[in-house]
Amino acid sequence: MDQDTDLPFDLPSVSRKKITAAFDGGRISSDGGVMLLSAVERRIGIIDRLWRLIPDRRNPFLVTHSLASILKIRIFAIACGYEDGNDLAFLRTDPAFKLACGRLPEGGKDLCSQPTLSRLENAPDLRSSIKLTYGLIDQYCASFGSAVPAAVTLDIDDTVDVVHGRQQLSLFNAHEGEYVFKPIHVYDVSTGRPVVVILRPGKTPSGKEVRGWVRRMVRQIRKHWPTTHITLRGDSHYARPEVMAWAERKGVDYIFGLAGSKPLHAKVEAFADHIRVVRAEQDAAAVRGYTEVRHGAKSWGCERRVIARIEATPMGLDNRFVVTSLTDPDPDPDPDPETLYAKLYCARGNAENLIKLHKTQLKSDRTSCRCPLANQMRLILHTAAYWLMLAVRDQIPKAHKMATAEFNTIRLRLLKIGARIKETAHRVRIAFAAACPEASLFRDIMASLKAAPA
Repeated sequence: MDQDTDLPFDLPSVSRKKITAAFDGGRISSDGGVMLLSAVERRIGIIDRLWRLIPDRRNPFLVTHSLASILKIRIFAIACGYEDGNDLAFLRTDPAFKLACGRLPEGGKDLCSQPTLSRLENAPDLRSSIKLTYGLIDQYCASFGSAVPAAVTLDIDDTVDVVHGRQQLSLFNAHEGEYVFKPIHVYDVSTGRPVVVILRPGKTPSGKEVRGWVRRMVRQIRKHWPTTHITLRGDSHYARPEVMAWAERKGVDYIFGLAGSKPLHAKVEAFADHIRVVRAEQDAAAVRGYTEVRHGAKSWGCERRVIARIEATPMGLDNRFVVTSLTDPDPDPDPDPETLYAKLYCARGNAENLIKLHKTQLKSDRTSCRCPLANQMRLILHTAAYWLMLAVRDQIPKAHKMATAEFNTIRLRLLKIGARIKETAHRVRIAFAAACPEASLFRDIMASLKAAPA
């Protein structure tokens, strides 16, 4: 019996010709570009790394869907814009997704359903969740291959994840006016690569908590790169005495935002008065200057280098401060306060753009599970999707207009491609839409992935 979707229907006529339509085009997928994700995944191996860290307590004689195939369809779906597990109800039969996950589009079994996926998200216990989180750090280090960097700067920041249920670890945040999580994101801004994402309660992290996360992260990185110089960069949430004292003991540099105080403002008052006078004499809209002082809060137990950015406007003074351990970084043998603040510290703003890609364009704020371990698993899956999208973008030639495109643009141009998939006795034929605007780029990326070594 024919389904309702097979019945033809009319559309507005064009040039006096009647238009009829029906959903009877055959095995056509609107996500033909998922094959690009499959090729990229074979290159970077993020899914192969993760599934080996998940405990599989199922009877091996009764298993229909391997852990790798479940992770593949979930991560591919996130990258293609299907962030809800319920979307697997129709994606499991999609020919492009089946082919990308290693199954024949017609002769192969359907992919896993939403209940199977939910059981996977709730499968990891605390020990397995920790291993999976460390797996993200291992993936970051492995992404450099044999080219171990001499130095890396890691940006650490948290973001607001509004919850709409009774999830564990969610807390009411008075500043946000909502019940939220505040997961920590760590990125290497120079490459755009994620280092780790950690679910945490909806409150400002304490110094002891931040020190614990940073200590574990640096320890895992040191297993791969024992000689690489690490610099931590973050806002004033992370300028905690516990973190700075630990970093100084371990040879890790830092540059953190610092909240102003009366003693700190008093130390820069003479320079601030000079900036005010210069602005008044020039009748300028704004005059900005930089200086540095030695400052020690009571909780610090010692004095540290503090950079001050003073800006005078007709509305008054705007003073900003950062505290840093940097005294002689390469390549500048004698970094002045302006270089440290304007070029090094302010570059951390790019981390917020990377969080936006992770949170708003890959929908990593869909942490609706009750158990925090399941929500951490979801963050890991979305981070894996981030890796795939980043790997696709990295394959685009630098001179191309899409070399710096956001993930939404890459999804629309390279993943959302109509494709007719036909399986015969000896081969599978994929016919992409002839009107694809980025057909040549798609072909070039696939050719480069096939030619380059894994």
